[in-house]
Amino acid sequence: MDLFSPVTLGDLELANRVVMAPLTRMRSGAAGVPGDLVVEHYRQRAGLGLIITEGTYPRYESQAFVGQPGIVTDEQVAGWRRVAEAVHAEGGRIVMQVMHGGRVTHPDVNGGRRVEAPSAIAIEGAGHTEKGKQAYPVPHALTVQEAGQVRDDFVAGSRRAIEAGLDGVELHVANGYLLHEFLSPASNQRDDVYGGSPENRARFVIEVVTAVAEAVGAGRVGLRISPEHNIQGALETDRDDVLATYGTLLDALRSLGLAYLSVLHAEPAGELVQELRRRFAGPLIANSGFGTVTTREEAVRLIEAAHADAVAVGRLAIANPDLVERWAGEHPENEPDAATFYAVGAEGYTDYPVLAASRG
Repeated sequence: MDLFSPVTLGDLELANRVVMAPLTRMRSGAAGVPGDLVVEHYRQRAGLGLIITEGTYPRYESQAFVGQPGIVTDEQVAGWRRVAEAVHAEGGRIVMQVMHGGRVTHPDVNGGRRVEAPSAIAIEGAGHTEKGKQAYPVPHALTVQEAGQVRDDFVAGSRRAIEAGLDGVELHVANGYLLHEFLSPASNQRDDVYGGSPENRARFVIEVVTAVAEAVGAGRVGLRISPEHNIQGALETDRDDVLATYGTLLDALRSLGLAYLSVLHAEPAGELVQELRRRFAGPLIANSGFGTVTTREEAVRLIEAAHADAVAVGRLAIANPDLVERWAGEHPENEPDAATFYAVGAEGYTDYPVLAASRG
């Protein structure tokens, strides 16, 4: 077993264990429809064992970024179908990350709609909107009935992703967005069935994941978490509570047979991540690269030491469309240009050179 050997994650058969992490790039315009540029971006990276798309909104309220793609309209489905066909034509595999931004948005981002969260607690700071930077508003606390509608929209968006020809979906339960907000005691201060104890805070996420798995097949569903990441106000500073909350979540989901668990954590080989892996009892994608760049050496080490079944890579997958070929041959890497990560247009998106071009 090495980084460049095949691996099966549920119903997903990967040619290698290098996974493109979900990367917000905001190139889908006001209508949230992936166009020619987005198709080409993902096509170029089909050599990675699995592409996980940028977070994609399943209901209008859940849009978190200007230029973010959606999976709500027929036009968006058609755009994603072109992406899937382009990746498959190159022999690749691609799943859609389905994401509700929760309170990390603004009415000037989501089309004037309300901002939804577990509790009416605003996140500190400001976000980029169509009208410049603006403070995040106090969100609407979802009722139990409204939460059920959000769950149904996760299901509907996931069905549309499969209809569009993607190989599966990844549910975004990380980085301070809605599903993560339900898990964190800092952002979830409810006193009903979805709040209070670790069991209650995990309940809504369990319901969403279970419903999606039933709708599209558990072997096509991945789960992304970021315990102790402490970002965007979804604080998790008590290790015992983290273990209780995420342990409850994974114990409840274990019998479903999900495709994989993706964990964003600074210490993927550490005690917490490996305990959660045991509780999940399925394939693990490790992702340590939020604070630092995931290097070839780290990725090789994680696989060879059997700390993970695959490794998610972000910045180097942006800068190197042919990353697997470069890593397999130990060739030099392109440097990512951070100034273009969240820009518009082709620069820093589809214009990074591949090996043949850089040799020529």
